[in-house]
Amino acid sequence: MSARKLSDAFLHLGLGATAVPQPPFSGMEWYEGYGARHGGDGSEGRLVSQHTFTEAWDSWEMHPNGAEVVICTHGAMVLTQEFPDGSRKEVPLAAGEYAINDPGVWHIADVATSATAIFITSGEGTQHRPR
Repeated sequence: MSARKLSDAFLHLGLGATAVPQPPFSGMEWYEGYGARHGGDGSEGRLVSQHTFTEAWDSWEMHPNGAEVVICTHGAMVLTQEFPDGSRKEVPLAAGEYAINDPGVWHIADVATSATAIFITSGEGTQHRPR
């Protein structure tokens, strides 16, 4: 197998300690195909992805069935977490730092210039809402 760029071809970590390279990322519709390919792994499956951002996210996200790890690898970002009781916490992340979004915690990120992050996500049941 040849090397792959995580930003182009994500990785699924599945049941039985499997690691399955994914087809190239093509936008938000890609996630529907991912669910069809690996939905049988349920909340134990993990998607490993990498994204670069040059502006704030335009929607909140929440993963109800598992924790998500956010690792900033370049630049800086501010992750805002909204807890079930409505309280919020800002978590600044610089390159090399990580945060955990617990199950049920809504989150969004703000970026001043540019940031790249790796996400390890239990994506089953992921929800979005407008900012």
